[in-house]
Amino acid sequence: VTSTDDYHLTNASNIGTALLTTNTERGLFLVFFIGLSSLIRVACMEYGGTNHQLVSSVKWLQANNLAADNTRNETCDFFRDTVLQWVASNIYDGGSDVMHLLHLEIEPVRCDFQKGPDGSQSNGVMGAALCGSSEALSRCDTLFSKRDCDHLCKVWLASDEQERQYYYETLFGIRPSVTFSTTDGSYGTYSSLEGEIVNDYFSVSAEYNETKAVSQSIITLFLSQLGFTLFVLLSLSVLRYDAGRLVLGPLRRMLKIVAFYAKNPLSPSPTRESTGSLRSSSQNQDDDDYDSEDENNSDKQLGTYETEQLINTVTKITDLLRKCWGVAGAGIISSNLARQEGGLTTLFNPTVPGEAVYALFAFVAIDKFQHHLHCLKGDIMILINDIAAVLHEEVYRWGYEDRGQCNKNLGGAFLMVYRIGTVAEVLEKRDRAEAVIFSAKGKQSNMRNRRRSGQLTSHTRTSSSNSRNGRSVDSIDLSSLPGIRSFTDRAILGLLKTFAGIHRDATLLKWQSDFRLGAGVHATSIELIFGMDAGWAVEGAVGSSYKIDATYLSPHVNMASRMMSATKQYGVFFLFSQAVQGLLSDNAKDKLRHIDTVTVKGSSVQQKIFTYDAKVRSDFFLYSKTEDQADLDSERYSPAIWDTDQDIVAMRNHIDDDFMRVFNRGRDEYLAGNWPKAISLLKKADRIMFDREVDEGYVSHVPSDNMRSLSNVLDSSDIYDDEYYHEEGEDKVTRLALGDGPCQRLIAYMNEMGGQAPDDWAGYRPL
Repeated sequence: VTSTDDYHLTNASNIGTALLTTNTERGLFLVFFIGLSSLIRVACMEYGGTNHQLVSSVKWLQANNLAADNTRNETCDFFRDTVLQWVASNIYDGGSDVMHLLHLEIEPVRCDFQKGPDGSQSNGVMGAALCGSSEALSRCDTLFSKRDCDHLCKVWLASDEQERQYYYETLFGIRPSVTFSTTDGSYGTYSSLEGEIVNDYFSVSAEYNETKAVSQSIITLFLSQLGFTLFVLLSLSVLRYDAGRLVLGPLRRMLKIVAFYAKNPLSPSPTRESTGSLRSSSQNQDDDDYDSEDENNSDKQLGTYETEQLINTVTKITDLLRKCWGVAGAGIISSNLARQEGGLTTLFNPTVPGEAVYALFAFVAIDKFQHHLHCLKGDIMILINDIAAVLHEEVYRWGYEDRGQCNKNLGGAFLMVYRIGTVAEVLEKRDRAEAVIFSAKGKQSNMRNRRRSGQLTSHTRTSSSNSRNGRSVDSIDLSSLPGIRSFTDRAILGLLKTFAGIHRDATLLKWQSDFRLGAGVHATSIELIFGMDAGWAVEGAVGSSYKIDATYLSPHVNMASRMMSATKQYGVFFLFSQAVQGLLSDNAKDKLRHIDTVTVKGSSVQQKIFTYDAKVRSDFFLYSKTEDQADLDSERYSPAIWDTDQDIVAMRNHIDDDFMRVFNRGRDEYLAGNWPKAISLLKKADRIMFDREVDEGYVSHVPSDNMRSLSNVLDSSDIYDDEYYHEEGEDKVTRLALGDGPCQRLIAYMNEMGGQAPDDWAGYRPL
């Protein structure tokens, strides 16, 4: 399917063409009917729609012809004057100099002025009255110009019809098609000079030059046809405008919504208004494919018509698909909405093949979820949604180019996915970066190759292509991708901002005083724990045509889940795998702490695990920002944010250089197998942390389940008897809560193992 086909589909070109064709056919029919109506009207008119004035004038002259019922001189003179006056009034057309009356015959011939020049009968032609004698010519000159008299005399004294037509064309430039002849006659009687009654046929025949009338008729007809045509076209335009406004426009919008999601199912809804500058800028490219004048004027055009309701329904359905299936379901949505040749897909196929992708995977869980569920019952859904509102907002805001998405909710846990791209996309990005970096060297190499031979270059390309096709997903180093460090930094920043957000969000803070959770004594808090890993996964749908789940299948997803669960062992809120740490910027790496080296269940690969030291502060509300300000911070991200952002700095303010120096020494001794020395150093580091937190005002902090579970482990180790570790008068739970969880966890583990590293110690332990 070509882009041209997509354009025609989203613009409803076929329907638009059909409407245009239908309206054109209707317009042509109306134009034809209007033209035909003129002919029908003429055909139905008396005398075929001829000039009634000319016919009436001839009838009037015929009446005078009948009235001259004798041949006495006074009657003939009167009749002659009448005829001459009639000729004078009809000879020209409307006061112009255009010859109008071309020929006149009056029968029967009974008066002298009707006879020819030689006194013979003239068949009634009135040439005798004007040209038959010198006296007649003088009358002609009086009535008309000399030239017109000469021309009329030639025509009226012509011997036959053929000669007369010849004069019409040569003297007046008149064709027979523009002449009009009319005759009126009836039988009557007149008395001769001898008193004889003669019964004869009385008639008047006149021929007119209708050139001017025909010209005016043609112009009038043309203007009327043009006016009617314009009226028809205007009417059709109005109809087409209404069809476009009420039908085509909404249809285009619906088709564009479907095409929009088929191209990028994860794009935010194009019809909703953006809530921040970053989101607006991230949508610009996708919205270019969607924006149209139909959308801009939709409210004014449609109001509450059914088409608007249908548009809203389509938008909601596609938006629900995007939100329900998330990143992993993008392929399902795209493949089922995308066009096939000849139209849209006709069969629903939810189980599309999976695809290998690279991503960052983060599990976020609600601490003490089972306790909250038992206390809140059905209201647990409200709590989950309140937490999700903060979590999704920050993850989406800080994810690079909206790459941060929530894939699914597993009761009290959320799987967040930061999609880097498919294997092909990752390889393409890396190759483009290498091409830019080594472009100069490549040019020199190509020059040498051209000087030597062209075969070496061709061989190299083929070898590279073959190696790419056979490459394993595990062999690709993600840290070599351009932009991966800022990508990963932003992903972790979204989690850290969530940590700060849940402790200042007004809605979530109200839950702390909920009687069901804290027994009415404000003895609870809403906490989240976070785990993250990076790597590949198979993205796709699992299930059947009855029920499917869009998900990710990978050991890296499992690793992220284990990182999240392990936070309780170490008494921290964040745990990141070595794969994640390797993708961070140097500024971010400096803020992470390597707390242990482990292997996880189901894997023999040893890896370092890291935490970001975050403590809950009661003054996070002091650093709250508006949505626009938060979006602007995300848009202006730079690695310096790790040292300047108020939230990031505040949550780690309890960590100082003295603690880090002592802890790192103790951890290194632990990994090296010198456990007695390690225990001593880690106890010292834990004491430094406790004193630091007391000085910073963390004493009022309520210990979380993380610390309580660790307290039980330490109780079984009998390390409370150590005076250095625990001073008299200190509450044990508070002491542990304000200490350092990783120090306590490592001390507990070494004490459980007898305080001495086993002989087969290799510098790591199973998690």
